[in-house]
Amino acid sequence: MSGYAKGPFAVDWEDRYDFAELRRQRVAKVQDAIAQSEADALLVWKDENVRYITALRAQLIAGKTTSLNGVFLTPTETPVLLGSGGEIDKARFGMSWIGEAHAVPIMEQRELVDGFVTDILTPILAERGLLSAKLAVDQANISFIQALQAHLPDIELIDGDTVMQSARWIKTDLEVAVIEEACAIGDSVTQRALDGTKAGRRELEVAGDAMQTLFYLGGEMAHVITPFVASGEHMSPPHRLATDKIIRNQDLCFIDIGAMWNGYFADIGRTTIVGQPSKQQKTIYTAVYEGLMAGIEQMRPGKTNKDCADAIINKIGDYGLAEHLFSLFIGHGIGMGANEPPYIGETLPGATTYEFQPNQVFAVEPLVWVPDVRGGGGVRIEDMILITEGDAHLLSRVEYEERLLL
Repeated sequence: MSGYAKGPFAVDWEDRYDFAELRRQRVAKVQDAIAQSEADALLVWKDENVRYITALRAQLIAGKTTSLNGVFLTPTETPVLLGSGGEIDKARFGMSWIGEAHAVPIMEQRELVDGFVTDILTPILAERGLLSAKLAVDQANISFIQALQAHLPDIELIDGDTVMQSARWIKTDLEVAVIEEACAIGDSVTQRALDGTKAGRRELEVAGDAMQTLFYLGGEMAHVITPFVASGEHMSPPHRLATDKIIRNQDLCFIDIGAMWNGYFADIGRTTIVGQPSKQQKTIYTAVYEGLMAGIEQMRPGKTNKDCADAIINKIGDYGLAEHLFSLFIGHGIGMGANEPPYIGETLPGATTYEFQPNQVFAVEPLVWVPDVRGGGGVRIEDMILITEGDAHLLSRVEYEERLLL
């Protein structure tokens, strides 16, 4: 691929994005992951997994994720789409790559879930000789599990989310190219917000400006459902959303909105200052910036997520601010999941250490906040990073705030 974002339009004068090939590659990756697992078949409900396998761009209803659409897949056959009525009509008339498709209810009401298992899922399994099989499921409610136990007692449920994570862990070159285009949109969204960050405006106004740019450029949604614009004391501790707070002189202001394009996310964050920063604000920003740069230097094959996290924490510690790091991981994988494994700097039980591999994509986002600082003492800087055979490649390009550097 070219290594830069060529533009989101389809044109006749330049090779850009072969989405048919991208769909084929993704299905093949998932089928290979199924074959390498102990599963006989896979049933997924999470939005990003359904999109990954079928390319279904579904209507998303707030609070109904994992309840609206699903996919059934075996290691050798084409995907079976399980969609709400509206999505099935769209698939039949506009998604020629979808073969078998069934309308399903919202997977909440017990009686409807029971009917799905008896009248839709059971025939799908029976036609494939899988009434006694290991079925990998990524996420499901208790009523679905109980219906399976009642009507399909010979089906063994196993973990399907790990199967999907293994398929999505390393991106294809085509996926990377689409993510690069998402980053071009995400950069523009971030820049619009930075340009609109002025004293006398509300956080929500800045978020609204940025969302206008996102949709104008063909983005599908923000990286977060609640666009994150936090000014002044709203960054210490961080309020991870936009509010009616008025931005004032001497306020730090953090922007974290990003973009999705053709199913892939860009997660980009920048901190700016309204007016002139204090020495303490500059110290905090410089610590975060230098920490981020130190971490990125470690992001190459042969190095680990621990090497990266340690470099960030140690550099921030040089400024006496390590104990002020935000109580969250420092980085995360990203792709069709806005936030997906693997993680950098996770400290909770079960955290793993792994080596970086080419074509992994991360969002790295150290955040330091200090209380009782006039105008706020919270800073985060977030960049999109592609692991290559050599130095890490920065997919995001929004400029840093030189006024905040010591």
